[in-house]
Amino acid sequence: MSLIVSKAKEQIEKLIEDAAKVSIENGELEPSGELAKFGVDVPANRDHGDYAVNAALVWSKVFRKPPRVIAETLTKNADFENTYIDRFEIAGPGFINFYLNDDYYADILLDVAKKGKDYGKSNFGEGKRVLIEFVSANPTGPMHIGNARGGALGDCLAAVMEAAGYYTEREFYINDGGNQINKFALSLDIRYRQLFGDGVEMPEDSYHGEDIIAHAKAFAEKYGDSFIGKSEDERKAALVEFALPKNIEGLKTDLAKYRIEYNTWFKESSLNESGETERIINLLKKSGHTYEQDGALWFKATDFGCDKDFVLIRANGFATYVVPDIAYHYNKLEVRKFDKAIDVLGADHHGYVPRLKAALTALGIDADRLDAVLMQMVRLVRDGEVIKASKRSGKAITLVTLLDEVPIDAARFFFNLREPNSHFDFDLDLAVSESSNNPVYYVQYAYARICSIMRNLSTEGIPIDDATKEQLKLLKAPEEKELILHIAAFTDEIIQSTKSYDPARITHYVLELATLFHKFYSACRVKDSDTELMKARITLCNDTATVIKNVLDMLKITAPEKM
Repeated sequence: MSLIVSKAKEQIEKLIEDAAKVSIENGELEPSGELAKFGVDVPANRDHGDYAVNAALVWSKVFRKPPRVIAETLTKNADFENTYIDRFEIAGPGFINFYLNDDYYADILLDVAKKGKDYGKSNFGEGKRVLIEFVSANPTGPMHIGNARGGALGDCLAAVMEAAGYYTEREFYINDGGNQINKFALSLDIRYRQLFGDGVEMPEDSYHGEDIIAHAKAFAEKYGDSFIGKSEDERKAALVEFALPKNIEGLKTDLAKYRIEYNTWFKESSLNESGETERIINLLKKSGHTYEQDGALWFKATDFGCDKDFVLIRANGFATYVVPDIAYHYNKLEVRKFDKAIDVLGADHHGYVPRLKAALTALGIDADRLDAVLMQMVRLVRDGEVIKASKRSGKAITLVTLLDEVPIDAARFFFNLREPNSHFDFDLDLAVSESSNNPVYYVQYAYARICSIMRNLSTEGIPIDDATKEQLKLLKAPEEKELILHIAAFTDEIIQSTKSYDPARITHYVLELATLFHKFYSACRVKDSDTELMKARITLCNDTATVIKNVLDMLKITAPEKM
């Protein structure tokens, strides 16, 4: 939480603790044991105070008195001198509600003005190293809408965690091995052969997209029919070597357009080339948690709470897809020594994560160091109707298709409007709408409106520099205080977003901030005959703009000064 909010909470905690000591020394309260920790929380209804303390209820048994009596004793012996506390009330069964003074509200705004673009940042993460892997689409074709949601979610989660004091890296895992590459090779091979009169048909489960046809034609333009007479294996290898790098470069280009830059593009094939995959098999064997059955090597996943064991090496000697995945996560946590690995995955991976955790545990790694954010499906909606498209027919709606239709700002904001585990309907009409119904437009308009206010004041020769503390203490209107309290919550909102792996908390926060600003602006004249109050309101506007821009910068969304 912000410096001022932390200071206020610490003052209240110390005040209650000191009051308890005085009450015990005076013999007014006699404990029968140790005093448990109490809470200092923000009430759901701010009419009940800025903070509510439940110490009297928590300590009722140890003091063997009714909570209300304890609350009365504590507040009688409390020293409010040199604190942010203005007054208190005892409510209900014994809650102590504290109301903070004008100094508190003024110091919040001074803190924002002082920190500027760094306001909201904290050292909560203590510099711990976090690797966030997201999108990781198969490089056999273009990215789909699920990847678009995963991209915005993963990138914004990394930014939120950076603001909370973690060292984060973004990573794309390139699945350049396994069955999907075999299917890619087969699809390319058939399309290439078809160009030279081979009547072979595409299997139902192959890749039917236009991109496969385009690759085959480009290969034919370069090599003609020279590969028709070669072996199938040689032809497939050449086609994959030709097409796969182009796909990977395409992924990089498309994601860069989406404002996503990765620290690392990690190839699955590198695990095999370095011998790490084979090493993992040997380590799992040594762990004593494998066995052979029907010629295959199995992992005893049930030893670690999974519902069933799974195969590591098939009877034909080939590893299953999970083996390089285990090796990859071992590499993240043991080889590269990240404190935490976070995978952003589709909801269909819910059974996959426990398998990885079980294998990591068998390898001697704390499985709690691996977390997964499971993401639900996205539906595109236009004119109130869900858009249906078939990936198999080659007419899938891709990330690029989406970004050609809606602004990047809208895509990144919209995909972070809901918790990852909730289904999401992406309204294409709303995303391009220039109205207050469009959430990203609404937030950007609030920022542009403040910029316009400042330009107009400056044109009239009115200074727009920061107010003094005494001037800021003039902000007493309910709309002013509500806005200031929301600004004060920004740092803690970032921390809570980090804890829950949910950047949607930040979009909700800034939407509410924009709403509170518009509410303040409607109720309070910024340009006022009272010069001192006007200066205070100018600072409140500027600080609101600072926080809005800090949020939009974090989400890599533009903050326009004119709209």
